[in-house]
Amino acid sequence: MSDERGTEGPDERRIRKAARRSRGARSRVVVLFNFLLSGALVACLAVVAVVLWGRSEFEGPGPLTAATTVVIPKNTSLESIAGNLQREGVISNARIFEYGARVTKTAAKLKAGEYGFDPGVSMRGVLDKLASGESIMHSVTVPEGWTVRQVFDRVAGEEVLAGDMPPMPAEGSLRPDTYRVQRGMQRAELIRQMQEAQTELVQQIWAGRSKDVNLRDIGQFVTLASIVEKETGKPEERPLVASVFLNRLKKGMRLQSDPTIIYAVWGGAGKPPDEPIRQSHIRNDSPYNTYVAKGLPPGPIACPGRAALEAVANPAASKDVYFVADGDGGHVFASTLEDHNANVRRYREIEKQRNLPVPPTVGLDDQALAQ
Repeated sequence: MSDERGTEGPDERRIRKAARRSRGARSRVVVLFNFLLSGALVACLAVVAVVLWGRSEFEGPGPLTAATTVVIPKNTSLESIAGNLQREGVISNARIFEYGARVTKTAAKLKAGEYGFDPGVSMRGVLDKLASGESIMHSVTVPEGWTVRQVFDRVAGEEVLAGDMPPMPAEGSLRPDTYRVQRGMQRAELIRQMQEAQTELVQQIWAGRSKDVNLRDIGQFVTLASIVEKETGKPEERPLVASVFLNRLKKGMRLQSDPTIIYAVWGGAGKPPDEPIRQSHIRNDSPYNTYVAKGLPPGPIACPGRAALEAVANPAASKDVYFVADGDGGHVFASTLEDHNANVRRYREIEKQRNLPVPPTVGLDDQALAQ
């Protein structure tokens, strides 16, 4: 057998060597391609596994074992929120929470506030609650008839609120009501809301007043409503009390309202509970003391509520110019001095039987017409 390679020419040998090199190169490319493909497949599987794990962590039960609350301050970044939630034990992984917020496009929707979380709440549940703004609300109640100073003391002492108190506004300018607030709400903002609410309420009721209401302006309206507010706590009596004072104003009689004595002497702080009204207080020469000064005081003596405002805007139709305590938490009304004096004697007898001291003033003074 002959060896054909011996008869090959130089060109044929070069071609055969080149072919062998080409086959080797293709073999290495295939190996590399296979390696890269395998690596990519492994990487994809790893990514899928991580995503599935992250999704399970995001949507599955969280680590919280007991109900808790977390405060999210205003202007807090997503990273800070996530870190805070993890430190409080609400979520297990801050990074997953951040990714979940971005993927669900709720990162920019998270709202400040105080939030309550139940045991086992998932990260998705936490995220949904923060995005909805369903924070814990607290109540701040301002009773009817409080002075601005008393309201300020209440708001300043509310630990759920933040910030300094604003300058004190005019007496009677804050609306008595129950306000729902979030923890961290600024005190100045709550006072602003109270002012706006009272302004709106007063203007609304003043606009619907009876044409027979003989008051010069809206300032007098609020002033008289504040006196009515302080004179009786019984809703059904307010229109009658308002009628008495309006009738006295028409007749040029002094209003002789005990709450105006208290405001004249103690101002917005109110009368100390152990301090009686004395004769010296009744004679106090103050424009707020309606036993001395004629007409309405120069301004309100408290913050009137809706019922007192409506009573003044639409008073009862009566000719009464007197009322006195009935000994049972209410009042009896009279249109003549004779009837009023009889009511006063009856009241004094009731208090005497109860062994209670009778104050120097009981309702409206029984010598009003003589003045």
